[in-house]
Amino acid sequence: MVLLKYCSQITNFLSIEYMAPQKKYLFIVNPISGDVDKTEMIEQTLAFASENNSEVFIFETSEADCKKVIHDLYEMHLPDRILIAGGDGTIKMVAEALENQDVIFGILPAGSANGLAVDLDLPKTIEENLEIAFNGDFIAMDMIEINGLKSLHLSDIGLNAQLVKNYEQGNTRGKLGYALQAITTLIDAQEPFSAIIQSHGVGIDCSAKMIVIANSQKYGTGVTINPNSQMNDGKFEIIILKNLDLMVFGKIITGNMPVNTDDVQIISTDKATITTDKPISFQIDGEYCGEESVLNINILPGKIKVAIPKKVI
Repeated sequence: MVLLKYCSQITNFLSIEYMAPQKKYLFIVNPISGDVDKTEMIEQTLAFASENNSEVFIFETSEADCKKVIHDLYEMHLPDRILIAGGDGTIKMVAEALENQDVIFGILPAGSANGLAVDLDLPKTIEENLEIAFNGDFIAMDMIEINGLKSLHLSDIGLNAQLVKNYEQGNTRGKLGYALQAITTLIDAQEPFSAIIQSHGVGIDCSAKMIVIANSQKYGTGVTINPNSQMNDGKFEIIILKNLDLMVFGKIITGNMPVNTDDVQIISTDKATITTDKPISFQIDGEYCGEESVLNINILPGKIKVAIPKKVI
């Protein structure tokens, strides 16, 4: 086995070569996601690859924009699959870097909330997830485009986006960090905002504490926000949370209960525009994106392939 190491100002890149490899994998690792050390995960991934006579190239992301580097590494090695150790933000970054490539993504959940992994019902153990990432079946997932930005999972404006902003500015990561910042968010919560939602010539006026743009069913806490969603149906859902009081919001973000359907309106479509009466906090897949008053949204059908457990016949 030969170990090669390449260094630059923004990356650390390792190439592990095995004799007569059967398959090649590009392993993208976010070393700081979820505030978890990835050393053991990397070692287990390399051991699994060795047992399966495979070749693995490891790339650690940095705070800089790594999309071009990831794209160049893909072009250099043309791997059979992409392995991703990180959270939803890391997965989205890799998807954007390789959006025009026909390659399967294998997810090793290692973020703060891991919303997409939760929604795909991926298992909890690294051993099971390695088997899926290397050898599992796949689903051709839709993506959502919002103001030119890509969303894989769940985006929203309002109360939860403000929580994401507070979380990013805080020092504590993981579920504890979300819980601590939830207190600040709830104390500072503003009155409902007004919005107009237009889709295929139909307009809806509403007042809301939060509006979710969903390509999936669950937040990373496990709570179901969009029960009828499918990731490959060519549509997304807009969930209007109208009368979201502070107690209910606290239960939603901690995953203790679903939303009361009396306070919710769901619109299923493939294209829409949301216009608010003032700039509102906005987040995509758990990353704060500033304040927006207009969101132009459309579906991108079957945009990426994601590994899932093999089907039992």
